[in-house]
Amino acid sequence: MPEFTAEFPVEVYWEDTDAGGIVYHSNYLKFMERARSNLLKELKVAQANSLTDPDGVLFVAVSVAIRYRRAAKLEDHLTVRTRIKTLRRASIVFEQNVYRGSELITEGEVRVGAVSRRTMAPAAMPESLYEKIRALLDLAD
Repeated sequence: MPEFTAEFPVEVYWEDTDAGGIVYHSNYLKFMERARSNLLKELKVAQANSLTDPDGVLFVAVSVAIRYRRAAKLEDHLTVRTRIKTLRRASIVFEQNVYRGSELITEGEVRVGAVSRRTMAPAAMPESLYEKIRALLDLAD
């Protein structure tokens, strides 16, 4: 699969941290979610439409693997780098790593599946969305 990487900046705020000023472990998942949502926004995919279109699809997290290498702290400036590892008609596997400057602090892999909004059963994503994502990967050749 071709290499395509999107970068999303994150600043660590007080509410992201525990009493010691260290980023609370589950917040890395929030940072990764924001990065994936931003990627869809850059592709001109209106996620709000999925909430109102009864025949639309939603993306749901199917699995998450995460490894914490270093702690991020209050007021750190981070970058979430997102790479599409696998693209299928009804699922996408993202490799998402969080950096502080050039230092890798968290490694993650998130698999999302497309489900029918009406039935919540697995469903193929719309052809137009699949092609937009595939075109991104083709540009990376």
